[in-house]
Amino acid sequence: MRTCFIAITIFLLCLLPRTSQAAGYLSTASQFLLPQNAARAALRMPPLVWDSNLARYAQWYANQRRYDCDLRHSNGPYGENIFWGSGRGWSPAQAVTAWVSERKWYNYWSNSCAGDQECGHYTQIVWRKTRRVGCARVNCFGGKGVFMTCNYDPPGNFIGERPY
Repeated sequence: MRTCFIAITIFLLCLLPRTSQAAGYLSTASQFLLPQNAARAALRMPPLVWDSNLARYAQWYANQRRYDCDLRHSNGPYGENIFWGSGRGWSPAQAVTAWVSERKWYNYWSNSCAGDQECGHYTQIVWRKTRRVGCARVNCFGGKGVFMTCNYDPPGNFIGERPY
């Protein structure tokens, strides 16, 4: 039942910000935060808290990527998830849903991703020691798409450690 509720919540969050009226109901912070905390709740993990310093860092870095929309990490002091989508219609919840969807590739027992798949975005979101998050979204110049980033503190994804 819990998994079904979380799936419905994420689905609704992906639809909600598509209209300008609906986007007014949820702040950008909530659009990023709610689906990440739904993924954590599925594992009975404490929720992440929005951190304005991390959000400023994320915005600073997203502004740099707005010129090229390149999927490059900032290599800063925080954990980081990045997202790019073509066009302009991407919502924060859709980026988080893409990251959380990597759950299917994560094998807890081997503490690894299946085959050549990625699952590090998911494991960063559910990293047990991570407490704070801040995110940003920009439309890239020249119609190059949308770039989004979330930064996490304390960071996760340490080799040899399980996320939870």
